[in-house]
Amino acid sequence: MINSCVFDLDGVIVDTAKYHFVAWRRLAAEFGYELTESQNEKLKGVGRRASLDLILKWAGVSLSESEKQAATDRKNEWYRALIAGMSPDEILEGVIPFLKDLKSRHIPFGLGSASSNAALILEKTGLADCFEVVIDGTKVTKGKPDPQTFLMAADAMGVAPSECIVFEDSQKGIEAAIRGGFWAIGIGEPAVLSGAHAVVPNFIGHNFETITALLPATAMS
Repeated sequence: MINSCVFDLDGVIVDTAKYHFVAWRRLAAEFGYELTESQNEKLKGVGRRASLDLILKWAGVSLSESEKQAATDRKNEWYRALIAGMSPDEILEGVIPFLKDLKSRHIPFGLGSASSNAALILEKTGLADCFEVVIDGTKVTKGKPDPQTFLMAADAMGVAPSECIVFEDSQKGIEAAIRGGFWAIGIGEPAVLSGAHAVVPNFIGHNFETITALLPATAMS
Protein backbone atom coordinates (compact mmCIF):
# COMPACT_ATOMS: atom_id res chain seq x y z
CA MET A 1 0.00 0.00 0.00
CA ILE A 2 1.28 3.45 -0.88
CA ASN A 3 2.24 5.33 2.26
CA SER A 4 4.85 7.89 1.16
CA CYS A 5 5.97 10.24 -1.63
CA VAL A 6 9.20 11.54 -3.14
CA PHE A 7 9.26 14.71 -5.22
CA ASP A 8 11.71 15.88 -7.82
CA LEU A 9 12.42 19.60 -7.38
CA ASP A 10 12.94 21.37 -10.70
CA GLY A 11 9.71 21.39 -12.70
CA VAL A 12 7.71 19.64 -9.98
CA ILE A 13 7.94 21.87 -6.91
CA VAL A 14 9.38 24.99 -8.55
CA ASP A 15 10.06 26.06 -12.12
CA THR A 16 13.80 26.56 -12.48
CA ALA A 17 13.96 25.37 -16.09
CA LYS A 18 13.93 28.98 -17.28
CA TYR A 19 17.03 29.75 -15.21
CA HIS A 20 18.84 26.65 -16.45
CA PHE A 21 17.98 27.66 -20.01
CA VAL A 22 19.41 31.16 -19.59
CA ALA A 23 22.65 29.81 -18.12
CA TRP A 24 23.09 26.94 -20.60
CA ARG A 25 22.26 29.21 -23.54
CA ARG A 26 24.88 31.70 -22.35
CA LEU A 27 27.46 28.92 -22.16
CA ALA A 28 26.50 27.51 -25.56
CA ALA A 29 26.92 30.98 -27.05
CA GLU A 30 30.55 30.88 -25.94
CA PHE A 31 30.95 27.92 -28.30
CA GLY A 32 29.23 29.81 -31.11
CA TYR A 33 26.09 27.70 -30.72
CA GLU A 34 22.47 28.76 -30.15
CA LEU A 35 20.72 26.41 -27.74
CA THR A 36 17.00 25.98 -28.44
CA GLU A 37 14.16 25.56 -25.96
CA SER A 38 13.40 22.09 -27.32
CA GLN A 39 17.01 21.07 -26.69
CA ASN A 40 16.79 22.51 -23.19
CA GLU A 41 13.83 20.18 -22.57
CA LYS A 42 16.17 17.25 -23.22
CA LEU A 43 18.40 18.46 -20.39
CA LYS A 44 15.66 18.04 -17.78
CA GLY A 45 16.67 15.56 -15.10
CA VAL A 46 20.18 15.33 -16.55
CA GLY A 47 23.21 16.12 -14.40
CA ARG A 48 25.39 19.15 -15.06
CA ARG A 49 28.30 17.30 -16.66
CA ALA A 50 26.06 15.10 -18.80
CA SER A 51 24.16 18.21 -19.92
CA LEU A 52 27.40 19.86 -20.98
CA ASP A 53 28.39 16.76 -22.94
CA LEU A 54 25.09 16.92 -24.83
CA ILE A 55 25.55 20.59 -25.66
CA LEU A 56 29.11 19.99 -26.84
CA LYS A 57 27.85 17.16 -29.04
CA TRP A 58 25.16 19.37 -30.57
CA ALA A 59 27.66 22.17 -31.08
CA GLY A 60 30.33 19.89 -32.51
CA VAL A 61 32.86 21.15 -29.97
CA SER A 62 35.53 19.23 -28.07
CA LEU A 63 36.94 20.31 -24.71
CA SER A 64 39.59 18.93 -22.40
CA GLU A 65 38.59 17.67 -18.97
CA SER A 66 39.84 20.84 -17.32
CA GLU A 67 37.96 22.98 -19.84
CA LYS A 68 34.78 21.00 -19.19
CA GLN A 69 35.13 21.55 -15.45
CA ALA A 70 35.67 25.26 -15.96
CA ALA A 71 32.64 25.44 -18.27
CA THR A 72 30.29 23.71 -15.82
CA ASP A 73 31.61 25.92 -13.02
CA ARG A 74 30.80 29.04 -15.04
CA LYS A 75 27.33 27.76 -15.85
CA ASN A 76 26.66 26.99 -12.20
CA GLU A 77 27.83 30.44 -11.09
CA TRP A 78 25.43 32.09 -13.54
CA TYR A 79 22.61 29.75 -12.50
CA ARG A 80 23.16 30.34 -8.77
CA ALA A 81 23.12 34.10 -9.35
CA LEU A 82 19.73 33.72 -11.03
CA ILE A 83 18.13 31.46 -8.41
CA ALA A 84 19.45 33.66 -5.59
CA GLY A 85 16.58 35.97 -6.48
CA MET A 86 13.90 33.29 -6.16
CA SER A 87 11.00 33.67 -3.71
CA PRO A 88 8.04 31.60 -2.43
CA ASP A 89 6.03 33.07 -5.32
CA GLU A 90 7.88 30.67 -7.62
CA ILE A 91 6.50 27.54 -6.00
CA LEU A 92 4.29 25.97 -8.65
CA GLU A 93 0.55 26.36 -8.21
CA GLY A 94 -1.14 23.53 -6.35
CA VAL A 95 2.03 22.30 -4.66
CA ILE A 96 1.50 23.84 -1.21
CA PRO A 97 -2.10 22.56 -0.83
CA PHE A 98 -0.93 19.11 -1.94
CA LEU A 99 1.91 19.04 0.61
CA LYS A 100 -0.46 20.25 3.33
CA ASP A 101 -2.83 17.42 2.45
CA LEU A 102 -0.01 14.89 2.85
CA LYS A 103 0.91 16.37 6.23
CA SER A 104 -2.71 16.23 7.40
CA ARG A 105 -2.76 12.52 6.55
CA HIS A 106 0.62 11.94 8.25
CA ILE A 107 2.11 10.71 4.97
CA PRO A 108 5.90 11.15 4.95
CA PHE A 109 7.43 12.81 1.91
CA GLY A 110 10.92 13.65 0.76
CA LEU A 111 12.82 15.36 -2.02
CA GLY A 112 14.87 13.50 -4.62
CA SER A 113 16.66 15.90 -6.96
CA ALA A 114 19.68 15.77 -9.25
CA SER A 115 20.35 19.42 -8.44
CA SER A 116 23.38 20.31 -6.34
CA ASN A 117 21.66 23.63 -5.67
CA ALA A 118 18.56 22.16 -4.04
CA ALA A 119 19.38 23.58 -0.60
CA LEU A 120 19.64 27.13 -1.97
CA ILE A 121 16.38 26.79 -3.91
CA LEU A 122 14.54 25.42 -0.86
CA GLU A 123 15.90 28.25 1.28
CA LYS A 124 14.89 30.98 -1.16
CA THR A 125 11.39 29.57 -1.64
CA GLY A 126 10.77 29.03 2.07
CA LEU A 127 10.66 25.24 1.80
CA ALA A 128 13.87 24.42 3.67
CA ASP A 129 12.02 22.83 6.60
CA CYS A 130 9.19 21.30 4.58
CA PHE A 131 10.68 17.96 3.54
CA GLU A 132 11.54 15.24 6.03
CA VAL A 133 14.28 13.94 3.75
CA VAL A 134 16.32 15.76 1.10
CA ILE A 135 18.51 13.76 -1.28
CA ASP A 136 20.18 15.96 -3.88
CA GLY A 137 23.12 16.06 -6.25
CA THR A 138 25.58 16.55 -3.39
CA LYS A 139 24.65 13.19 -1.86
CA VAL A 140 24.52 10.81 -4.82
CA THR A 141 27.14 9.30 -7.10
CA LYS A 142 24.81 8.20 -9.89
CA GLY A 143 22.47 10.46 -11.83
CA LYS A 144 19.05 9.65 -13.22
CA PRO A 145 17.95 7.36 -14.88
CA ASP A 146 19.81 5.42 -12.19
CA PRO A 147 17.36 5.09 -9.27
CA GLN A 148 19.96 5.86 -6.57
CA THR A 149 18.44 9.25 -5.67
CA PHE A 150 14.98 7.83 -5.06
CA LEU A 151 16.23 4.67 -3.37
CA MET A 152 18.24 6.75 -0.91
CA ALA A 153 15.19 8.91 -0.18
CA ALA A 154 12.98 5.87 0.43
CA ASP A 155 15.62 4.29 2.65
CA ALA A 156 15.96 7.50 4.69
CA MET A 157 12.18 7.56 5.20
CA GLY A 158 12.12 3.87 6.09
CA VAL A 159 9.74 2.87 3.30
CA ALA A 160 9.90 0.38 0.44
CA PRO A 161 9.87 1.62 -3.17
CA SER A 162 6.64 -0.31 -3.79
CA GLU A 163 5.02 1.82 -1.06
CA CYS A 164 6.12 5.13 -2.52
CA ILE A 165 5.04 7.49 -5.30
CA VAL A 166 7.71 9.44 -7.18
CA PHE A 167 6.65 12.70 -8.85
CA GLU A 168 8.82 13.60 -11.84
CA ASP A 169 8.72 15.95 -14.82
CA SER A 170 11.52 14.37 -16.87
CA GLN A 171 11.74 11.17 -18.87
CA LYS A 172 14.98 10.19 -17.16
CA GLY A 173 13.34 10.73 -13.79
CA ILE A 174 10.41 8.51 -14.74
CA GLU A 175 12.84 5.84 -15.91
CA ALA A 176 14.71 6.08 -12.61
CA ALA A 177 11.49 5.66 -10.62
CA ILE A 178 10.39 2.63 -12.64
CA ARG A 179 13.82 1.02 -12.43
CA GLY A 180 13.77 1.52 -8.67
CA GLY A 181 10.40 -0.18 -8.26
CA PHE A 182 8.43 2.98 -7.39
CA TRP A 183 5.05 4.19 -8.57
CA ALA A 184 5.79 6.96 -11.07
CA ILE A 185 3.53 9.98 -11.57
CA GLY A 186 4.57 12.32 -14.36
CA ILE A 187 4.04 16.06 -14.02
CA GLY A 188 3.63 17.58 -17.47
CA GLU A 189 2.76 16.21 -20.90
CA PRO A 190 2.07 12.48 -21.43
CA ALA A 191 3.85 12.59 -24.80
CA VAL A 192 7.21 13.29 -23.14
CA LEU A 193 6.72 11.16 -20.02
CA SER A 194 6.28 7.68 -21.44
CA GLY A 195 6.37 4.83 -18.97
CA ALA A 196 4.79 6.74 -16.09
CA HIS A 197 1.95 4.97 -14.30
CA ALA A 198 -0.06 8.18 -14.68
CA VAL A 199 0.52 11.76 -15.81
CA VAL A 200 -1.10 14.99 -14.60
CA PRO A 201 -0.33 18.52 -15.85
CA ASN A 202 0.21 19.87 -12.33
CA PHE A 203 -1.00 19.53 -8.73
CA ILE A 204 -3.91 21.96 -9.06
CA GLY A 205 -7.07 20.40 -7.63
CA HIS A 206 -5.28 17.24 -6.53
CA ASN A 207 -4.80 15.58 -3.17
CA PHE A 208 -3.47 12.19 -2.09
CA GLU A 209 -6.76 10.45 -2.86
CA THR A 210 -7.16 11.85 -6.36
CA ILE A 211 -3.57 10.93 -7.24
CA THR A 212 -3.73 7.37 -5.91
CA ALA A 213 -7.05 6.92 -7.72
CA LEU A 214 -5.11 7.25 -10.99
CA LEU A 215 -3.02 4.18 -10.16
CA PRO A 216 -3.94 0.49 -10.45
CA ALA A 217 -5.95 -0.89 -7.54
CA THR A 218 -2.93 -2.95 -6.48
CA ALA A 219 -1.15 0.26 -5.47
CA MET A 220 -3.41 0.66 -2.45
CA SER A 221 -3.86 -2.99 -1.51
